[in-house]
Amino acid sequence: MQARLAAGSAYPENMKWQTKILAALIVAVGLLPLAGFPQSPPPAPNPVYGAYPDKYKEIITSWLNSALLDPQSLIIKWRSEPRPGELKVQGKTISGFLVDFSVNARNMFGVYTGAQKHTALIRDGQVVTATGFVAR
Repeated sequence: MQARLAAGSAYPENMKWQTKILAALIVAVGLLPLAGFPQSPPPAPNPVYGAYPDKYKEIITSWLNSALLDPQSLIIKWRSEPRPGELKVQGKTISGFLVDFSVNARNMFGVYTGAQKHTALIRDGQVVTATGFVAR
């Protein structure tokens, strides 16, 4: 049996085909994320929540650049896509789209704070409010 393995033609012909099929399947499964499956379209504008924020990352990043002490040190990790929801702002409930993210940036001492979880409420293309931030 060891002699057959060393000879190079140790596998029967059907095993060679099975190996090729398995290799092709592995490659195909690996390419699935690149296939660009159609995503569901964003929800239609709803008068309760406003228009869906397609460019929510840009909207929040721009807002953070104006709100943080050191925006150049900003590191964002996106934790969710926009979803309809509400937040209380000064006793009033405001509807819009909620986005969860975490921020790591330098504080006034120049030290990174570590990842802090936040939720922003976007309404009509603007950040209305966000949880976990102190007004400066």
